[in-house]
Amino acid sequence: MAKIPHPEPRKIVNPKSTIQSKIENRKSKIELTLLKKLFLFYYDGFRSMTVGRKLWIIILIKLFILFFVLRLFFFPDFLKSRFSNDKDRGDYVREQLIQRK
Repeated sequence: MAKIPHPEPRKIVNPKSTIQSKIENRKSKIELTLLKKLFLFYYDGFRSMTVGRKLWIIILIKLFILFFVLRLFFFPDFLKSRFSNDKDRGDYVREQLIQRK
């Protein structure tokens, strides 16, 4: 005679504890998945770009020129060239703000 294998006995699980743990896991997964989905959305979008990548490079170069290069030439440090210490600079700014009212 052939032996019939007996199935292992089922473990008795408290349904409330599994539901609570599933809810807790789901809450933490939602937070992680939201950030993960947002990151992957942009990551995949930038990775699959061909023309857009060149346009973003042009945009970044323009921003660099606007904020760093032009600032050096067209926006000199007015207060530093006129006053030697912070107290004098602060007094000058305070006077200018009061006079303009």
